[in-house]
Amino acid sequence: MRSLAVAVALTVLGGSTAVAVAQTTKEQDDKRPHVARNIIYIQGDGMGLGQRDLIRLATKGRYGELELNKLPVAGLVRTTSVDPDEIVTDSAAAATALATGHKTRNGVVGMDPKGRPVETILELAKRAGKSTGLVTTAQVTGASPAAFAAHVPSRDLQSDIAKQYIENVRPDVLLGGGEDWWFPKGNPGQWPDKPGEESRSPYGNLVEKAQRTGYTYVRNATELRQTRSNRLLGLFSNEDMVDYGPEGVGKYAPRVPLQQMARKALDVLSQNPRGFFLFLEEEGIDGLSHDNNTPGVIDAGRALDTTVAEVMRFVATHPDTLVIINGDHETGGLSIQDYDTDEEKTDPRQDGPFPIPGSKLRFAVDWTTNSHSGTDTPLTATGPGSDRLGRVQDNTEVYAAMRAAARL
Repeated sequence: MRSLAVAVALTVLGGSTAVAVAQTTKEQDDKRPHVARNIIYIQGDGMGLGQRDLIRLATKGRYGELELNKLPVAGLVRTTSVDPDEIVTDSAAAATALATGHKTRNGVVGMDPKGRPVETILELAKRAGKSTGLVTTAQVTGASPAAFAAHVPSRDLQSDIAKQYIENVRPDVLLGGGEDWWFPKGNPGQWPDKPGEESRSPYGNLVEKAQRTGYTYVRNATELRQTRSNRLLGLFSNEDMVDYGPEGVGKYAPRVPLQQMARKALDVLSQNPRGFFLFLEEEGIDGLSHDNNTPGVIDAGRALDTTVAEVMRFVATHPDTLVIINGDHETGGLSIQDYDTDEEKTDPRQDGPFPIPGSKLRFAVDWTTNSHSGTDTPLTATGPGSDRLGRVQDNTEVYAAMRAAARL
């Protein structure tokens, strides 16, 4: 009888413990923010599963993990556009779908297939009184950032995009490259033009116009670090911040690191008690994948992961922040292989060998194209509303999740 009593007591105690644990979990859930005051959308342009695996193996080792893979929610994103002639998307159509929830044709920015402007998640955030920012190692008027704050029929109209930035949407922070689109012909700006490059704004000096409307213009890492302005325009190269070099032989070496730009953007935007929307982009993964430049992709990926770590330090004290890390499409058809010396002689696209930290193993990379591929991209996320993203979804549904999370 005594043993039966003990068993009953243990059963009751176990049940009480389970109830207590359940109640504690529920209390913890109740304390978590349910509305995203801030949204940080982080894009590794051209980053598919192959790029994530490459960056992880080369920088963290066989069993290590990237910061961008540590987020608790994971999903897949389908990327196809509605272009009548191509099934594989470009950056303009992909970013437009992510920013607006509307599919469009390749090359079109912030418009539907009939050429009608569609409101972006950044514009919704602005209308709600939030601060906004676009930060990239590409040209700040490039297709991806532009899709969040401009509306043009062609991604090539970058001076028009710059003009719309400062006259219409007015993001609080604009940091990246592409000064050639802001200065008129004959005015080289801060950065000397290379052969084939020149300033080309048909609207006069757009930097001066931005300054007259309240922007502080910064030209290098020191000026960016020292400024205390709450409205920033920084142009740190004449075109992309990644120098791809002659015939695609380039190195990843932006004059201002993405991490520093992200830190400054967070410092500025987080001053708004209503919150903010921030687009952060590492362009080097895409451009260097176009060149099948494996070492460059590794370096760009390392920079992206360092930036994610910076963002997550901010999130640790701002839990009401939705963070999404995604690629707009995959570039290069990258796959990881065991290194094969015989195959290296017969397969010109095999690149390697590359060491795996912490082991004696080496691996190779195989590229199948210099263009985009149509594969799904992996997404990771955390914060209020991130649970909606843990599935296979269309890129337009990422927009829907951001809007629902912030109740915009």
